[in-house]
Amino acid sequence: MPGILHADTAHRRFRFTTHPPAARLAPFVTHYWVIHWDLRGQPPHAQHVLPYPAVNLTFVPGRCRVTGVPRGRFTEVLTGTGRVVGARFRPAGFRPFLGAPVSTLTDRFRPVEAVFGAEGSALAEAVLAADEAGAVGLLDRFLADRAPDRPDAAAETVEAIVARAAGDTAITRVDQLVAASGLGARTMQRLFAEHVGVGPKWVIRRYRLHEAAAAAETAGCGLDVATLAATLGYADQAHLTRDFTALVGEPPARYARAQPGPA
Repeated sequence: MPGILHADTAHRRFRFTTHPPAARLAPFVTHYWVIHWDLRGQPPHAQHVLPYPAVNLTFVPGRCRVTGVPRGRFTEVLTGTGRVVGARFRPAGFRPFLGAPVSTLTDRFRPVEAVFGAEGSALAEAVLAADEAGAVGLLDRFLADRAPDRPDAAAETVEAIVARAAGDTAITRVDQLVAASGLGARTMQRLFAEHVGVGPKWVIRRYRLHEAAAAAETAGCGLDVATLAATLGYADQAHLTRDFTALVGEPPARYARAQPGPA
């Protein structure tokens, strides 16, 4: 469950499933996701999530909305029983549906009808009434009807740059992305604001912190924070600890100790 903090505990509190989009939507949508929970007779569960540089479209009774990229940790409190149905867009995938710079959504929520009008309201009602497979199918058809035939060239460029930042752990600075892409720094900043909603420095650091959290969950008490900091391009252990704590809510060593560790 990528991005879900304390995943071992989360697995015992709710069920998380994903579904691929139709081939036509693959350039825009990463996947659909559904969370079910039944906590009747149990205390509420506060689930912390380390978001990706991606817009999400989510459906919960009384709260159907488009979620821009949250620059901080996102927390959802689960009580009783319920379900969330969502679509996670690719980092540069939501721009054609929004019709405006994605930076206008950063750290913001907009009701689905504010983006998609009355048809969005109708979609929300239908998704909430459908079972899991039906809800995913409704979302897939709705978005396919509104997607362009393919992303524009600028979006494809940004998508490739983000993919490089995500996949190459040696990339820790914006100048490395600039050199690899052939774009100027200002052009890259402008394209990221338009299509991703956050800047390249934020994107790089967020992926490295995802890797730090994953390493802590895998290593458990055996985590070597100093080695991890060097691997992720931090100047020293203190800088990683500061960034990790600000985002995750606790230092990496403490987070690691709370994990089950290697089997």
